[in-house]
Order: sequence, then structure tokens, then C-alpha cells
Amino acid sequence: MQSRGELMTEPEVCVIIAARNAARTIPVAVASALREPEVAEVVVVDDASTDDTAKVARAADDGSGRLSVIRLDVNGGPSFARNAAIASSKSPFISILDADDFFLEGRFRELFASADWDFAADNIMMIRDDAATDVSKITAPRFSADPEFLDFERFIEGNISSRRVQRGELGFLKPVISRAFLDRHGLRYDENLRLGEDYELYARAVACGARFKVIRSCGYGAIVRADSLSGQHKTQDLKRLADADLAMLAIDSLPEGSKAVLRRHERQVRDKYRLRNFLDVKNEKGLTAAAAYALASQSNLIPIVRGVAADKLDALFRRAGFGSKQPVPPRRFLMAATSPAGET
Repeated sequence: MQSRGELMTEPEVCVIIAARNAARTIPVAVASALREPEVAEVVVVDDASTDDTAKVARAADDGSGRLSVIRLDVNGGPSFARNAAIASSKSPFISILDADDFFLEGRFRELFASADWDFAADNIMMIRDDAATDVSKITAPRFSADPEFLDFERFIEGNISSRRVQRGELGFLKPVISRAFLDRHGLRYDENLRLGEDYELYARAVACGARFKVIRSCGYGAIVRADSLSGQHKTQDLKRLADADLAMLAIDSLPEGSKAVLRRHERQVRDKYRLRNFLDVKNEKGLTAAAAYALASQSNLIPIVRGVAADKLDALFRRAGFGSKQPVPPRRFLMAATSPAGET
């Protein structure tokens, strides 16, 4: 990595796209990556799709020799797929792109404007699926860079969500990552996780001293779809994510303040798991079995009672028409615009 504040010269990025049943969206993702001059490699990992994802991805090649497609016969999940791509690539920088998302033109030019980071992320534009028929018409407001560096406590705090607030956790960011930093600290995606795998990698990196830089410029377009794989997860995925937090609590170098924030995140995820597990037991075995699970311990009962009550209250508000017309904006992410905006 070059010295702090020095201009980055000739960056070479490997864009990694883990894809499962993404034949409908993968051409836009691949094309947006190949359009960027800083991109030296695009590695698509077809994670045992049952559609033509691999074939369609290859058809999106621009003839530059930068695209490769890896086909997995057994579904391993996003962490496994991304680690396979990292192992097959050689570029000094890595950038993750979801198979149903795309880069806005010029994204890497903004991120590589300086070399004072190990992870560099920008703003994300959230775009409704019905507004994304032609992504070339999607533009982002122009922001001054206004960089911010995230320490461990700030990063974890930025991943604690609130009810009735549109989600905007920092773990959703898609930074460019220094391969040298990952290799130096032996970091890769946790293949036990199918939920929160980005969050866990970023958190471990920051705990290892990564300079995690965020700028206000927007270069990543995220398509919001009801059927998105990222929005589907099993109950046990929540438990595994909470367990990952517990594992991080064992890092001796973390100060107590950092551990306190991490415990808050772990409790929130664990409480979500307990509530969802209660609902699973109710659906599979009936109310009596679910009640027994809830009453088995106070740590089960309290989040279940709170969660059920909050869900009922949310449903009541929706029926009454409250909170549906003016959602609270997310912490960081933007909603799509269709024309350029001025510098802010």
C-alpha cells in the first residue's frame, strides 16, 4: 500500500460476483464491472445454479480477456464462492459485486483517488426493481468526498438496526479491499455464514487495524427485490451470526468499550434468532411446544414477548395507515434518482 494521502496509480481490481440462479440479472452486473478501466479481472462464481447463470455470464464477455466463470457443482453459499474467487484471482485489490447489482460509472476513480486505506467504501444507491429496467438512466447525486474512517466501535454501532427505520447497516457496504491486508492477517470469508458474512469480515479486519475509509460519493447500485437471495435466510443463519460475534469477543486486543458494543450487536441478533425460532416451533409443533420453548428461560421469554408485541404493533400501524407513506430514511444509503444532481 502506498503512503498515506498519496495518489493511487494504476490500480488493478478483481471484481468478484457470486451468483446463484441469476441469469436474469448477471449481464448488467458483468457489463458494469467490465466498463471500469481499473478492473483487471471479473470472476463470476456460479454457485450450483439450476438456471443458465454461467452461460449467460459468459455471453456478457466484452472480449477483453478479463472475464472468467467458475462453476460449482454443489451450492456452498456466498462465503465459499467468494473465497474460491479470491483464490483464483491475482489482482491486488478485491471488490465484491452482488449478482443483481451494478457499479455506477466512474466508481473506482473516486475510491482510488488516494491510498490512505485498506478498505474503501462509498455510498450505495437503493433502487426498486420496478425502477431498474434501464440502469443507464440511473444517476447518483454528486457529493464531495467528505471521507470518514470507521473504528471498531463505530462500525459495530453502525450495524445495530432499529425497528421502523429503513435498513442501512454499515455491513451492507461493498468496499474495495486490499488483498495484501487480508493475506497479512489471514482473513477470508467465514464459510459457516450465509448471513452477515460481509459484516463479519469487515469487523475482523477493523479489529486487526484495517483503515476502513468511507466516502460520500455514490458508486454502487443495489437493486431491491422481494425475491433477492440476500433477503432470504434460515433461522439457524441468525444463530451462526450471533455465534460469530461471540467468537470476536475472544479477541484479546479489543478494548472493553469495543466489546460492550459488540455484545449489544450479539444480543440483538440472538434475540432475533430466539423470536424466529419460537415462530418456527409454533408452526411446526404447535403453540404448546412454542410456549414451552419461550418459558424455558428468561433469555428466551423476554425477546419473544417483546418481538411478538412489536410485530403486532407494527401490523396495527400498517392497518391504520401510519408509517407507510413517509418511511424514515436510512442512515447512509440513497434512493434512486433519474437525473444528475449538483455538488453537495
